[in-house]
Amino acid sequence: MKKDSPVLLQVVTVLIGMSALAFMLWEPHLEGRNVGATLFEIYFKDPFLAYVYVSSISFFVALSEVYKLLGYVKHNKIFSPAAVKALRIIKYCARSLVGCIVAAEAYLFIFNRGNDDIAGGVFMGLLMIFVFGIIAIVATMFERLLQNAVDMKSKNDVTV
Repeated sequence: MKKDSPVLLQVVTVLIGMSALAFMLWEPHLEGRNVGATLFEIYFKDPFLAYVYVSSISFFVALSEVYKLLGYVKHNKIFSPAAVKALRIIKYCARSLVGCIVAAEAYLFIFNRGNDDIAGGVFMGLLMIFVFGIIAIVATMFERLLQNAVDMKSKNDVTV
């Protein structure tokens, strides 16, 4: 793989992280009940928004691990225990995001009581569960493959 491909993917990863952070800070101001509300009312009186911010930590940790993993690719150190660890962390972050989104969906169903139309939010949640589930499965597959390659490499280094 060329040296510039991982760099481009690292730039895209940083742009995804910055875009997600900007969206998370900007979107609550546009929400129906928050139009005209003060910053305190938006950010400190909405427990669901606080939950979203806390659970987004896993997303940003996963992005940082993707950035590190691409750095290992750039320096031809993909067959290393550090790369396996990065994939394992990505897998756990994706699983925790699936769990957080399932809990948020349950919150919507339990505490809504017919007050709001939640169809759009439920669909987006199901879509994100599907996306992060796929990411967790792919990270698990690559982690196993990479771990086997690292084990074979270390076995061959010992016998030489």
